[in-house]
Amino acid sequence: MAAGPLLGHGGEVDPVAALERIAFLLERQGAVTYRVQAFRTAASVIGELADEELRERAENGTLGRLKGLGPKTTRAVEEALAGRQPAYLARMEEEAGGPLVEGERGQRLLRALRGDCHLHSDWSDGGSPVEAMAGAARDLGHDWCVLTDHSPRLTVARGLTAERLRQQLALVAAVNVHLAPFRLLTGIECDILDDGSLDQEPELLDALDVVVASIHSTLRMAKGPMTRRMLAAVRNPLVDVLGHCTGRQITGKPRPESEFDAGEVFAACAEHRTAVEINCRPDRFDPPRRLLRQAVDAGTLFAIDSDAHAPGQLDWQIYGCARAEECGVPAERVITTWTARQLATWTRTGRTPHRAAG
Repeated sequence: MAAGPLLGHGGEVDPVAALERIAFLLERQGAVTYRVQAFRTAASVIGELADEELRERAENGTLGRLKGLGPKTTRAVEEALAGRQPAYLARMEEEAGGPLVEGERGQRLLRALRGDCHLHSDWSDGGSPVEAMAGAARDLGHDWCVLTDHSPRLTVARGLTAERLRQQLALVAAVNVHLAPFRLLTGIECDILDDGSLDQEPELLDALDVVVASIHSTLRMAKGPMTRRMLAAVRNPLVDVLGHCTGRQITGKPRPESEFDAGEVFAACAEHRTAVEINCRPDRFDPPRRLLRQAVDAGTLFAIDSDAHAPGQLDWQIYGCARAEECGVPAERVITTWTARQLATWTRTGRTPHRAAG
């Protein structure tokens, strides 16, 4: 998300835009949720105030008495209304506003992207409302994105029951009316259960635009059973994308890769038109380069996905683009470079756009 115009009426810096930009940069930097929420909450509070009341409170020193504003957010608003870039925003622009990768790495593929097949909202373990996530994706230049909150088995992430997922579908329809021509597509990140079955009603999965299937449990399963588990999932006609295939974590509390026969799994992905996700989260970067190159050789399709849990994390796609270019992933085999219509045709029929047919 570009910094965008921060000027409001009368030449002052728009305080809501400044607070939201700070929150975005904190998310882009991977900051803890409570730091981000302080600025997003403050933006929401002052966004509800009339301009006259906001200026009056800033002038008489009562701005900080509003519930939801603390010393840092109050100071940022006061500086913005005085026509100055808030010092906190200036610091965040310096720390987190620059390029995430060096030089031109990934830029060619990034420019070709039209969407993102994997992101979460506050309906599961994301930190922001559905419309905020979709709006941020639009502001980054996407034409579409897919809402993929978790399935019910992942209770720690408030996975969606069938009933809650149906309720979310109605919300997605309303968001699309508001954000058109941008398209928010319906989806899910569905758990692959130990036997390879999927953690949601088949009829409901069939009604979604995109199904990302991922493993979140029993990650240390022996290689043979794990391979059979993954094969069952990628061969399932309801599955469109295999999410973060190794399950590894490379920062924080590290977690090793799950063991499976990558040759068999990627061959099945290529045969059954299941895209391999290039997960862009800095704590995952999954699959590792050696497996990414193996998937290229196997002829699979790919989805370069942010796996964002907050608006600022949507910007992480450049990491996946850089890795994809480094490993020789052809742009025409990246489903996130397709239009929403082309994506829908592929998920429904298996037919790829003409430029990808070869």
